[in-house]
Amino acid sequence: MRDITNRTYAEIEVGATVTAKHTMTMNEIEGLALVAGEVDPFHVEGRTDAEGPTAPGAAAVALLSNLILRRMPGPGSMICETALHYRGSVAVGDELTSTITVRAKRAKDRRVTFACHCENQRGEVLVDGLAYVTAPKSRVVYSNVATPSLILRRNDGFAKLIRQCEGLPPVRCAIVHPCDRDSLLGALEAAKRKMIVPVLVGPEAKIRAVARAEKADLSGIEVVSTEHSHAAAQLAVDMARTGQVEALMKGSLHTDELMAAIVPSATGLRTARRISHTFVMDVPSYPRLLFVTDAAVNILPTLDDKVDIVQNAIDLARTLGIDRPKVAVLSAVETVTPKLESTLHAAALCKMADRGQITGGDIDGPLAFDNAVSEIAAKAKKIDSPVAGRADILVVPDLESGNMVAKQLQYLAGEDAAGIVLGTRVPVVLTSRADTVRTRLASTAVMALVAAAKRTVKRT
Repeated sequence: MRDITNRTYAEIEVGATVTAKHTMTMNEIEGLALVAGEVDPFHVEGRTDAEGPTAPGAAAVALLSNLILRRMPGPGSMICETALHYRGSVAVGDELTSTITVRAKRAKDRRVTFACHCENQRGEVLVDGLAYVTAPKSRVVYSNVATPSLILRRNDGFAKLIRQCEGLPPVRCAIVHPCDRDSLLGALEAAKRKMIVPVLVGPEAKIRAVARAEKADLSGIEVVSTEHSHAAAQLAVDMARTGQVEALMKGSLHTDELMAAIVPSATGLRTARRISHTFVMDVPSYPRLLFVTDAAVNILPTLDDKVDIVQNAIDLARTLGIDRPKVAVLSAVETVTPKLESTLHAAALCKMADRGQITGGDIDGPLAFDNAVSEIAAKAKKIDSPVAGRADILVVPDLESGNMVAKQLQYLAGEDAAGIVLGTRVPVVLTSRADTVRTRLASTAVMALVAAAKRTVKRT
């Protein structure tokens, strides 16, 4: 942050020049192209490096405008007219040099004429011409001015998941205790999109009261009444055990209530696998879906637990269309250190994958978070790995660290998170009161795709 001071009309002299250099980033090029309407494939699609061009107009004009509005004359000035000529192209990584020079002044309306020029690092002229600006007559000072950074959602991974469900038979799903607005309307929206056939399990009077309050039509939707949330959880699990439903979705009861009914070996939904939870995250600044496991079920997983946690996540990623997911086993450092158990677990998991005890993915670890998701960070630390910087799956050391990673991505990076419980007889969706409709639909899509995969396995 810095102070910004303008130059008044009286202080500006003919011949005065201001120059600035700036290296273009992918976010800036995409953002400017979208604002300018340059949204055809030539401008904004498929560029992952410095090779892809975009039209120069938006980028160069933005830099020239920045000089005028923040440097000379600065705050209080207004661009009234331009006569600019465009040529060439701008790519990610190009260093642009913009220059404005005062050509003339007109006192009656404080009009200043600027010669504008912008070129790239090869000396190729991108924009030149004139800008006519009304300069301020009095001093303006702004203190502690910060330039916000720009983050764009590069790929709507959730939209792709929802599209993958098109044409699949709807999943008969028990909605456990849908006694608040969000859990009920989310299920009804998924039913409207033919993703599920909902079975509402819980106190019928409460469910219908919520429906009336929200003007939601429950015609044709099965409601199975129970006395309270504990009974709803147990009945829904019994329905899944006996094949009456193919999936479960948490409503307005606490996660612990539902999991308490799922976990018992004799009456729950356990399989030979350890039960685990995986978040499927759509992070705006990351070029692919990011899976985080386990941040909801296993508090302090052992090495044996992590074998199943990793395999569950790999199987989920493959079900969602990632042929060979890249798995980063996280720790605080990227070297094996006896004092950090998570690094020993990571090393053991990698060797177990080498010996075929974990299959279907490429596994590396220990990796710190930065070199798991950033190729630049991985190169800086000289980590040569097919996983580093390109992870699909992040395996966290324990529930606390996983929860922190997931919440930080949500509240600081703007990600949306779907989630599912794995290692159970049927897929289980743990929704949150903070979930948006888009997130609930994405969680439902993940559940539907897992249920479809289970159907295929049964048939074979």
